[in-house]
Amino acid sequence: MIKEEKKTKILTTKAAMIYALGIFGVQFFIGFMNSFQTEFYNKMYSGFDTNIFYASAIIILVAKIISCIFDPIIGGIIDKSKSDKGKMRPWVFRSIFPLAVLTLLVFIYIPFDEIGGVKGKLLLYGYITLTTVLWNIAMSFADIPSSGMLSLLTPVTEERDMAAGLANLTKSMALGGTGVVVTVVMIILNLIKGEGNYPDSLYYFCTAVLIFIIGVPLVLLMYFTNKETVQSTNASGQFSFKEIFAELKRNKQILLVFLIYMLGFARGLSVMVCVQANGAIVGKVELFGRIFDTTADATWLPGLFGAVTGILGISLIPKINQKFGTKKTYIAFSVASFVVAAICCIFYWALPEGHVIRTNPLYGLVYIMITQILMAFCAAANTYIPLIMTADIVEYEFEKTGERKEGINYAVLSLAIKLSNAFAVFFGLLLIAVSGYTQVMYESGFIPARTQNIMIFDYLGVVGISSLLSMIPMFFYKVERKK
Repeated sequence: MIKEEKKTKILTTKAAMIYALGIFGVQFFIGFMNSFQTEFYNKMYSGFDTNIFYASAIIILVAKIISCIFDPIIGGIIDKSKSDKGKMRPWVFRSIFPLAVLTLLVFIYIPFDEIGGVKGKLLLYGYITLTTVLWNIAMSFADIPSSGMLSLLTPVTEERDMAAGLANLTKSMALGGTGVVVTVVMIILNLIKGEGNYPDSLYYFCTAVLIFIIGVPLVLLMYFTNKETVQSTNASGQFSFKEIFAELKRNKQILLVFLIYMLGFARGLSVMVCVQANGAIVGKVELFGRIFDTTADATWLPGLFGAVTGILGISLIPKINQKFGTKKTYIAFSVASFVVAAICCIFYWALPEGHVIRTNPLYGLVYIMITQILMAFCAAANTYIPLIMTADIVEYEFEKTGERKEGINYAVLSLAIKLSNAFAVFFGLLLIAVSGYTQVMYESGFIPARTQNIMIFDYLGVVGISSLLSMIPMFFYKVERKK
């Protein structure tokens, strides 16, 4: 049992909010990559290579797995670091600029298609591989210390829960809010250059610049404001990739967190394939006398109301978790996600080809909005609970061993997130490729029912199945809190 410490308030609400804003800054870069990296390649290069989704799926999977090798090394560097500024804080400062710069490099259009042939494709996929590997390494250097700071901000569970709840809220906003930034950028470009008088590559790069301008100062604010109040011991001995597996073997509870992420790999799949799903299910829709393109300037539109219910769910999850416990809360929300996804998929599959929901963008938009209203609320526990579990496990192990291992435990968390994201991206892009959806098909104005059915399974069905599987390890979770 984790002991509650009755002390004067250590982490103020203001400090917790600043921490959450820092998390927003880090996740803003991650959300932009998750939602728009492959669509950037689709829009820029699908005319050059129609197999862009197959190729991107393989490259991103391999790149993410390669970058995962660096996670335990990064965790070891952090665990061994010594600074009067704390264990995690210095790395928050050191990591944000490489992450921001590499994000810019990913979204620079290079005309490989003009080179043409095999040489052009080799250069294209070589550049995608290099930038993706480097970006994911930089992401680990930013994600591990920013997440790891949570357990060092305060030893008081209630205060840590408050910070985790706020951070989970801002994380969800960052991951899902990058589409709004794209819209803002396109509005500005329309005013400056005229609507349609600029290439797609320009608004992608300008969006990356704006995210740089927003994200970096928020992370720096967290660095200069938040303090580590919990004294942490440095890990001793050689830290290697082998040690992370030793920790997973020794620490059964952190192993459960790892398994939850791996079985629940598709938890963020809807965000990763939302642009392509928007194109296949909705497309361009006329509202208030204006045309909105849900693959470009209105990617946020289908998930607008889902964002509201998602925020509601995130706000309620900490209270539900306190009342019913971590295990019951996670299992209940996992089952709910599966049931909702199954109903939504079966309903759509049953629609005949030519049905108004399939062919009328407005009706397709309403359908997607309804599914997101339900799914966003059900998915609220999927990101909050594993983060809380990791922080609790750090405290639980400290009581048992007298040693705090934030670095290696959050390296495990980061490794699990990256591996699960890698499989999510691979599986998601593979299904898009199987469906036959490309920018060329989208621009033709006709999306076959088969393509739509596969896309809705990619968008919702896989998420529901994965959520149900992820609850299995929770039956063995034993870290409890005193009421």
